[in-house]
Amino acid sequence: MNPEVDKFLIDGCGRCSLYQTPQCKVHRWPHELRLLRQIVLDTGLEEQIKWGFPCYTLNNANIVMISPFKEHCVLSFFKGVLLNDSEKILENPGENSQSVKFARFTDVKRIEQLETTLKNYIFEAIEVERQGLKPDFKQKDELEYPEELVQKMEHDANFKNAFEALTPGRKRGYILHFTSSKQSKTRMARIEKYAPLILEGKGMHDHYKC
Repeated sequence: MNPEVDKFLIDGCGRCSLYQTPQCKVHRWPHELRLLRQIVLDTGLEEQIKWGFPCYTLNNANIVMISPFKEHCVLSFFKGVLLNDSEKILENPGENSQSVKFARFTDVKRIEQLETTLKNYIFEAIEVERQGLKPDFKQKDELEYPEELVQKMEHDANFKNAFEALTPGRKRGYILHFTSSKQSKTRMARIEKYAPLILEGKGMHDHYKC
């Protein structure tokens, strides 16, 4: 067990102003989070804290993560799309998710019922990583930069270099967000809003808000 995760369960994730308060989302699911933690630890993965949450790795490769939310807590599989999901318990985080899938929980009983299934899923995820399998990210290569983003890059070399240096996933997230608006004015406003994060090499969700 990693003492940083013990601290997480006591104080919270530290990503917002609710840190070390009873209102922190970590304290909504104390028993569920501890049970999920034990289930994952039983599979032999290494326990770390990444992005403020318990993350479990194999040779430094991310396999699963435990996260609390307001209405539920989840066990996320980084390459969930490659799992068989025979019990149909995995969900997509969003319509544009290409890799991650998660199992959602709101009570200990449900976790206890699925303990064997969850361990089997984790062992399958470990095998996926050992075989070097990767999700098919073809869609992200088909994304087109909106005109407003192209103009911004043409007039700001620092911004262009920073955007092109982002990871493929972060680029994709920004482009999907920028192009989801039909109005050019809104697209421009979104680009300017996130420009500081882009210049820092961060994704749009790296700046956490409760």
